[in-house]
Amino acid sequence: DLDGVLQAAAFERVKRLDDAVEAIIVNDDSRRQYLLLAAQVARLFKAILPDPLASSLAPRCALFGVLAAKINALTPEADISEVMGDVEDLLDQSIATQGYVIRGQSAHLGEPIDLGKIDFKALQASFAAAHKRTEAARLRALIGKTLASMVALNRSRLDYLERFQRMIDEYNAGSANVEEFFKQLIDLAKELNEEDRRGIREGLSEEELALFDLLTKPDLHLTKAQEAEVKKVAHELLEALKNGKLVLEWRKKQQARALVHQCIVETLDNKLPTAIYTADLFDQKCELTYQHIFESYYGDGRSIRSIYSSVA
Repeated sequence: DLDGVLQAAAFERVKRLDDAVEAIIVNDDSRRQYLLLAAQVARLFKAILPDPLASSLAPRCALFGVLAAKINALTPEADISEVMGDVEDLLDQSIATQGYVIRGQSAHLGEPIDLGKIDFKALQASFAAAHKRTEAARLRALIGKTLASMVALNRSRLDYLERFQRMIDEYNAGSANVEEFFKQLIDLAKELNEEDRRGIREGLSEEELALFDLLTKPDLHLTKAQEAEVKKVAHELLEALKNGKLVLEWRKKQQARALVHQCIVETLDNKLPTAIYTADLFDQKCELTYQHIFESYYGDGRSIRSIYSSVA
């Protein structure tokens, strides 16, 4: 009800804007379609300027832009820069936007992106009492951003990412309603919270945990003593590599790459429990470890972890 939103007073207008967002974000296709239409409105409005007729259209055009901005705020990871560029140009012209309030994330989600700080009971209560699709979209965005960081640091977590995408696909296809989707998101968030703290329980740093997982997954059934041996290998390998092997721009220098590969092979050969690692498995783990080091460590103390830490 566009006229109803435009005519409403301050707090009632905010509520009606939130109701409109809830009605639009039925699924990803609906959200994308609205954003494309809002961008088209923005382009058409700019095209008729400075025609006097523009002033009568301005409030409604601004409303479309405000709704698009609110929707975009729910899913900041989405790549809709071109669409939002047109909408923002429209809003920048300050056409009758006074009185609109674009709220950020709900207080119970807080600032990005620590799943461990979420009060899940409060979140579920808020979901039951508020705009369900909006709450689900907020939690989905938080999980997506968290997962991107977790997978970049440890590729063994790809299963979580694949599961997350299946959940989204099923929701978009209508196989799961918003209540089911939200419950799945809550369950996944709790699991990710536990996974994020697994290194502490294992007595490993995040970097050591990534190597430990790479060397033991999938389906390697180790005794406690063997696990301790592999943990020690992960620690000693990282220490050896960082002690002069991962020099500035080492990935661009053939000799430096060869030294890194040699360090990996020699360390794993001398330290891994031979009863578990057959010749074929050993070769596989050496190559996977080298690939992980190549992708994650840039030399001179720079790594993918340091980049994500600075962003956070």
